[in-house]
Amino acid sequence: MLIDRKRRNNHLLYLAGCLVFSGGAYLFIHSDLGTDPLDVFALGLLEHVPVTVGVSQATVAAICLAVVAAWTRTRPLLSPLFTFFFCGSLIDLLRWSDPARGLPIPSPGVLACAVLMCAYGSALIIMSGFGIRAIDLLALTMTSKWRWPFWASKGIIEASLMAFGFLMGGPLGIGTICFLAGVDLLIQPLITANSRVFRIPNLGLPECSVNPAR
Repeated sequence: MLIDRKRRNNHLLYLAGCLVFSGGAYLFIHSDLGTDPLDVFALGLLEHVPVTVGVSQATVAAICLAVVAAWTRTRPLLSPLFTFFFCGSLIDLLRWSDPARGLPIPSPGVLACAVLMCAYGSALIIMSGFGIRAIDLLALTMTSKWRWPFWASKGIIEASLMAFGFLMGGPLGIGTICFLAGVDLLIQPLITANSRVFRIPNLGLPECSVNPAR
């Protein structure tokens, strides 16, 4: 019974994380100030290869999962692919309904909300231990193997995607820089805050929890 309750709570945490992250990603698009590094890469690739954004992003996700599987000598996880399609569908739904249309909030304010929501949503998904996004999963593996801070591991991956995407002709804006700096730097502190203040179990990055040895 206790195990079932914990599993149910983790799935609810994951669902909340996906909803919050997707809302933040929608606000990034709504702000019209720049896309996240993965989209910079995907849109840059489109300048040279006749594929869709979805295929480009799925390819990056598959490569990340393959690297993690080879590095850890385990089977590739499929749950991050579900997260990819689930969050993508939520973002499409939000773009279609456009709930932020007409709100009296300037673009910089929308961008600030987007940063906070994407960071907090990512933190919740990681803490749930289920369906961790492929880039975050690779960053967690780098953190575990090399003892790097999570923000540094994730920052290197996304800065590389941003740089290659920009060189291929992808759009780069202030929103991209805010995502790279703001979201990546905030995830780990938000995980720590959730553990210490709300006592939320942390299955994805346990070294940020309160007294993780207990």
